[in-house]
Amino acid sequence: MEQKEIEKKDMEVKETKNDKRVVFFNGTSWYHRTKKNTDVMFGEFLRYWLEHIYSLRIETTTKMIGAYTLYNLLLPNMEADIKLKYVTVEYLDALLERTSKICVSAGNKGRELLSLAMKDAVFDGFIKYNPVPETKPYPRPKIKVLLHAAYMNPWYLEMLLVPFCGLRKGEIMGLKISDFDFEKRTVRISRQLVANPKLKNGYHIEEYGVTERDPKTENSFRILRVPKAVMEEVERRGQKIETEKTWRKDFYEDHDYVCCRPDGKPRSTSAFNLALTKLCERNGLSKITVHGLRHMFATILIERGVPLVKISGLLGHSSIHTTYEYYCEVMDEKDKIIAFMNDTFVPERTGTEG
Repeated sequence: MEQKEIEKKDMEVKETKNDKRVVFFNGTSWYHRTKKNTDVMFGEFLRYWLEHIYSLRIETTTKMIGAYTLYNLLLPNMEADIKLKYVTVEYLDALLERTSKICVSAGNKGRELLSLAMKDAVFDGFIKYNPVPETKPYPRPKIKVLLHAAYMNPWYLEMLLVPFCGLRKGEIMGLKISDFDFEKRTVRISRQLVANPKLKNGYHIEEYGVTERDPKTENSFRILRVPKAVMEEVERRGQKIETEKTWRKDFYEDHDYVCCRPDGKPRSTSAFNLALTKLCERNGLSKITVHGLRHMFATILIERGVPLVKISGLLGHSSIHTTYEYYCEVMDEKDKIIAFMNDTFVPERTGTEG
């Protein structure tokens, strides 16, 4: 973060000395005025695009990933910044090659972010075409490797429910055994668990807690089909919970939650992401969040040609426009994923009931 702040300050000093443009971080004034001056630098454009264009249409977690990709992976490996209009496939290939050596997912995430930025650059008239699709592709982290590592993990069921059902973290935390129909293999989404900290003196957090609320949007109330293998894991979880109830007796706090501690109490809202982070670190895998797994679910469905309206229903978005805004860039990509979820695990299609 300190590096990011220094870069911002440097850019502001640089800009104030240039009469052709206003200060870099000055809303849309810089953006529209610079469009008349095609000498904008590539790195300069990427910084502005991330802060004032891309960040407006994404969630906080995705913004954090984008910021890390730009400020910690791409910009430090930009040996020579050039004008945006002179960026070529060869220049980007060299940049991504250097970036890819940092970690397993750096090449893929860097290429993904550059593609989005250059697409907007084309749309707003800075350049005539997006060269990123012609660059060398980098493999995505494989979901089957993650799931294989997670098989004996206490969070295995939760890690299946995101990429194979597209559920939000809060929706998974709020699931109850009674929400599952084992005969029809469906699950009803009707609540979420959210943070509910207890405050002292109006601002000091005395105790962290969770509370039940309705799902995020009206369309988030939904019934989804669940793959057979995932339903089998739900059954195993139910059996484990019954064993805990028998053993703990009066010391078990029964809320019927699928995702709960050994004593039946709900998990904290941060526990799932912490479990994912530890799993990735212990197995040498690139870090991924719950939101990242959900994004993977939607992206793969889009790449397989599932209608946008159906994906919107599966995700529980407020409208199809929300889904389009998040994933329109995926629909334009030329490269198709070779096999659904790396050709593994899901024996049945996922879809809305009825």
